[in-house]
Amino acid sequence: MYTELFGMNTLPPAIFLMGPTASGKTNVAVELAQRLPVELISVDSALVFRDMNIGTAKPDAATLARAPHHLIDIIDPTEAYSAAAFRRDTLRLMQKITQRGKIPLLVGGTMLYFKALREGLSELPQADPEVRAALDAEISQHGIQKLHRQLALVDAETASRLAPNDTQRIQRAMEIYRITGLPMSALLKNPLSCEQARDRKEVSLPYSITAVALIPSNRAELHSRIATRFKAMLALGLSDELRALREKYLLQPNMTSMRCVGYRQAWQFIEGEINAAQLLETGLAATRQLAKRQLTWLRSMPCNIELDCLSTDLVQKVFDKLNL
Repeated sequence: MYTELFGMNTLPPAIFLMGPTASGKTNVAVELAQRLPVELISVDSALVFRDMNIGTAKPDAATLARAPHHLIDIIDPTEAYSAAAFRRDTLRLMQKITQRGKIPLLVGGTMLYFKALREGLSELPQADPEVRAALDAEISQHGIQKLHRQLALVDAETASRLAPNDTQRIQRAMEIYRITGLPMSALLKNPLSCEQARDRKEVSLPYSITAVALIPSNRAELHSRIATRFKAMLALGLSDELRALREKYLLQPNMTSMRCVGYRQAWQFIEGEINAAQLLETGLAATRQLAKRQLTWLRSMPCNIELDCLSTDLVQKVFDKLNL
């Protein structure tokens, strides 16, 4: 079956299906699962959390019954999940899927996870308690936006892909700079080109990857999709879902799960910091920013097949590319 689909190759095949939020990735993956001998692996840092269903646009039970996904609902919202944990878990899953004679199809929008899987993890310095404490004090006194502006002066590349209120990642980037004197972007750089990857003797990911990037031809249309979906989340009861989560788990607003787009704004709404209109406005703005960051990541990643996610026959176009 491998050679029929992908030709002769000494490495087993794997498919990456990547795209920004609201690009239709899940629908494409589910339909591909009906046509190809694949098993789906979710590449989404929010779908790992149990009971967070509405705000993450998690596939419903019927969809998961039709096309099961690995790495969904694997931890509680009080826990954290890292790119290193994702790489470890995914390599294990990919090996088992291949042994079953099937093809791993990795689908999602957490581009850092794709990058970590494909290129490995850079050796970044461990956290320094003194530096971290100093940064905590600065954030407490001046706010995270000021630290974000400082980051832009020393590491414009990293600052440009982080939201100004992304406390955890901004703090970590500044911590790395203060420990090493080098911007985090420089330490993460030098992704392999297609030619280098083919010539490289030691392959970090032992699979022949077909990477498909779903890129909107019209950004305004993607924003329209985002608006429709976020309004639907609110109508389905995003705020009520968060209230139930807060009753079930000992949640704090600075936890990884509660920094997910939608939940962060719903938390502010429940606390009375913003009203319903502001919840919609800030939620939409944050989701659009997320999509922008995802597209920036996508355009920096090598060897992608780019397809218009707004195409009416998208599933067929993806399928045709996989059968070249």
